[in-house]
Amino acid sequence: MFLMAAELMHLPVVAAHYPASALWRFISFHSDHVTWTGWSLHDLIQPAFSFMVGVALPFSIGSRLAKGQPKAALVRHALLRALMLVGLGVVLRFIDEKQIHWTYEDTLSQIGLGYPFLFLLGFAGTRARWSAFAVILIGYWAVFALHPLPSAGFDRLAADIPADWSHDFTGFAAHWNLNTNAAWAFDMWFLNLFPFGDTFRGNPEGYSTLSFIPTLGTMILGLIAGQWFRDGHQGARAIKRLLIAGALSLLAGMILDASGICPSVKKLWTPSWTLFSGGWCFVMMAMFHAINDTLGINRWSLPLRVLGMNSILMYVLAHFAEAVLAEAHHFNLKVFPLNVLGQDFAISILGTFIFLALWILMWALYRRKIFIRI
Repeated sequence: MFLMAAELMHLPVVAAHYPASALWRFISFHSDHVTWTGWSLHDLIQPAFSFMVGVALPFSIGSRLAKGQPKAALVRHALLRALMLVGLGVVLRFIDEKQIHWTYEDTLSQIGLGYPFLFLLGFAGTRARWSAFAVILIGYWAVFALHPLPSAGFDRLAADIPADWSHDFTGFAAHWNLNTNAAWAFDMWFLNLFPFGDTFRGNPEGYSTLSFIPTLGTMILGLIAGQWFRDGHQGARAIKRLLIAGALSLLAGMILDASGICPSVKKLWTPSWTLFSGGWCFVMMAMFHAINDTLGINRWSLPLRVLGMNSILMYVLAHFAEAVLAEAHHFNLKVFPLNVLGQDFAISILGTFIFLALWILMWALYRRKIFIRI
């Protein structure tokens, strides 16, 4: 959540002024998504968010059942929560537009679409969860692998593929190319059922509705990890499990990507990306559990906890703030203190002030134990 909110600082914009600096190139790369294949630190934000939804579920279900709530009430709450998440995701995609765009690629929408299925798996055993995870990954891979490749006369511009696009795969991996794949074909039918101002032709960045299916796979990995903690695994035992799961997932994802069987593309959430990013989630959880819980060194994490405890609210407010910053030309960036480091840093300083203002708000809520839940 901290890294997501840090988008407000627009570090890649600053870095563009210093192309010769290796440090700024590094910061820029890891402050933004990769164009197609590969990964950056920024690309791990959504998997970590989705993973933590799964981690929290065993505790949420256990708490509600302990309070005597019937399963029917839990199911109704889960469905309502899913609907609200999908709705919020849709709203956040057109807050700076003049019309509604019925698209479902936002993180909240993706989580909401998969949440009812995750909730049902919350009552299943470990074997059923791993089986569901395998079916999701194999099935999603097969849908792409069996989808026909475009013909020689395919109109790429009509599919909203940028004219300068140079990231196409060749051979079998071409089944995962931008706006010629199975998920794009689904959206060409599905999204055009909604009242758009313009006909949907393709997402120029490659995001798709069906990515919620492998995103559900990421949430299942979190569900499994959360169940380990719910069952009492702590300390070295938990760290060992998490690290083994992380290493195996990372290795599997890298092998699938390197072999060309399934390229790793975050924007399509390919099975190899599900495994690779899920592996990092296991490893990061092991690290945080070791430092914060096992060693008891947790004062350093207060800035992160302040945001994490109101993650949905922070996510929404950060997106609204980003819409404000998109109109930065309305601000006078040449005034103090925005110009204190020169004009190259003005937009970043403005974004930092907004980020700090949101953090202070989250801190005030944290101090008063006010946590916004859906």
